Amino acid sequence: MRLLLVDDDAFLRDMYAVKFGECGHEVVVADSAMSALREIGQTPDFDVILLDMIMPGMTGVELIKEITAQFPEMKAKCIVLSNQGQTEDVEEAKASGAVGYIIKAESIPSDVVKKVEELIK
Repeated sequence: MRLLLVDDDAFLRDMYAVKFGECGHEVVVADSAMSALREIGQTPDFDVILLDMIMPGMTGVELIKEITAQFPEMKAKCIVLSNQGQTEDVEEAKASGAVGYIIKAESIPSDVVKKVEELIK
């Protein structure tokens, strides 16, 4: 699985990147929505885009909508990984095109990997 991990928190981004890498997945990281869009523009062959909801400049929902608008042929599945767990956040993300929503505080990194693998099957 080729995964783009988008999170402005360097510690969490690195931790998840290491865990996905240990499980045999290729991970590209981005620290913002804008850098994520640049990565997609350069190499759009991601299987998954795992993204945070709260980032400077653009929210996760806005990023999903922007990916859909700029890259309509893209096959990657967007999955939100966030501490925002309100029902309306989950519903808004799914309405914008997210195929899953994982709450960081409720899952250890190895569980996040398993959930992402299940969501893309």
